Amino acid sequence: MSALDSTAHFHALLQFRGRTAAWPAAAAAAAALEAGKSKIKGSAGLVSSEASLPGFQMAAFLQCLHMVLCVQACLKYLIEFCYTVAQKYLFEGKHEDAVPAALQSLRFRVNLYGLSSVELVPAYLLLAEASLGLGRIVQAEEYLFQAQWTVLKSTDCSNATHSLLHRNLGLLYIAKKNYEEARYHLANDIYFASCAFGTEDIRTSGGYFHLANIFYDLKKLDLADTLYTKVSEIWHAYLNNHYQVLSQAHIQQMDLLGKLFENDTGLDEAQEAEAIRILTSILNIRESTSDKAPQKTIFVLKILVMLYYLMMNSSKAQEYGMRALSLAKEQQLDVHEQSTIQELLSLISTEDHPIT
Repeated sequence: MSALDSTAHFHALLQFRGRTAAWPAAAAAAAALEAGKSKIKGSAGLVSSEASLPGFQMAAFLQCLHMVLCVQACLKYLIEFCYTVAQKYLFEGKHEDAVPAALQSLRFRVNLYGLSSVELVPAYLLLAEASLGLGRIVQAEEYLFQAQWTVLKSTDCSNATHSLLHRNLGLLYIAKKNYEEARYHLANDIYFASCAFGTEDIRTSGGYFHLANIFYDLKKLDLADTLYTKVSEIWHAYLNNHYQVLSQAHIQQMDLLGKLFENDTGLDEAQEAEAIRILTSILNIRESTSDKAPQKTIFVLKILVMLYYLMMNSSKAQEYGMRALSLAKEQQLDVHEQSTIQELLSLISTEDHPIT
């Protein structure tokens, strides 16, 4: 796909998502930023100090400065928007759709930060992951080499960026079936993510998940099971905190403004897509052995119930809740387990038919 095709495609995606208002600003942002910088340099060069600026020159200088700051803010928003869109498509397995958004994020980063900035690394990693998903191993390696070289030259690279780099290198070596090298990079991913966010954070859980997949493929099922359990527990702890707050709020029915509380995961669209991908993958593995450990399957089902409930997708939440209840009855689990699932289903039902 050419750069022109990618830009046109991403414009179409923006229209589809109802974000066309952002596109005119995106098209002009880079040029405006450079023009503003040039004007500031020209205005500042007229005088030797701020104190000697005549009134009209000072006004022109401040106007140009204001324009640059506004454009920079616009570019930062567009960078994050494009990055989130690309991430969401990757987690949904739509690798071709992720490429235009990732390219736009890269272009905006270049315009704002320059060609050698470490701020370019997240965009390189998106493009590498998209390339891996499309089976373009050589292209993925090129993007990863560029990202790795940029990180090595940087003196202020964050732990979060180091984590992302090692995670993508891990995915590369998984694709190449070099599991030893993949484990090395995923261990580093977990280390840097733990330094940045903590060992029990959802942003660290991705490293555990990919490492678990390696052990599962290698038939080291005990190690895989331990890591899948850890990932499930991390997501359960996170979502349960949000669920408990909302369930208490719904008992009261109204907030201080007299309006019904809105459900919220506290996640952006990309993180929600990541949660769905990780948890459904673990569920598929759990269901293949549900006759041996039904509690583990039900645990993941309940996490998915909470996730979809918080995403305000009641039909999906109810679907997973009914599957959990059916399995609990089939396996003749204790009454407490069944009543917990019933409470979840009751809350979902109340959400579908709120008291007025």
